[in-house]
Amino acid sequence: MVKKTSKKQEAKEETKGAEQEVQETVVNDEAAENIAEGEEKEVTTEEPVQDELASLKEKLADVNDKYLRLSAEYDNYRKRTLKEKMELMKTAGESIILSLLPVVDDFDRALAHMDEAKDTEAVLEGIKLIHNKFKDFLTQKGVKEIEAKEKEFDTDLHEAVTKIPAPTEEMKGKVIDCIEKGYTLQEKVIRFSKVVVGE
Repeated sequence: MVKKTSKKQEAKEETKGAEQEVQETVVNDEAAENIAEGEEKEVTTEEPVQDELASLKEKLADVNDKYLRLSAEYDNYRKRTLKEKMELMKTAGESIILSLLPVVDDFDRALAHMDEAKDTEAVLEGIKLIHNKFKDFLTQKGVKEIEAKEKEFDTDLHEAVTKIPAPTEEMKGKVIDCIEKGYTLQEKVIRFSKVVVGE
């Protein structure tokens, strides 16, 4: 009988041992699964951060590239406009000089005939024509003479060289004589009239 109980006990012990092994295996499997899930969680949280970092690096490279291109374009634009400005300054007076050449030609012809001319009236008429031609040229270019004589003295247009006693009461504070004519170019004073003012 003792043998039978011991066999039963042995069988029970074996069953208990097998159950424990199964339980340990289940616990080990669960632990392994938990560890694997934890790693997956870590991987899944790292992946968006890495994706975002890669996206930001890409955007930074894009913006940097655009900045470099824009900087190069601006530098080229600046050099081009500087070059154009230099060329314009060299040739700015070309059209004015070309327009003046016919007046110079007229003066040359007048001077050539002046020595031979016996009719002073014709010479005087020729010089008046050249003078009028030159004044027309200046008017076309926007140059106007500042009227000064017998006008009120204006510091924006006139430069007083001297003051003299006014010949009449009405001429006080007015321009009595113009020593050097003044001119405006497109309404801007380019030379003030030098005048004598009555006091």
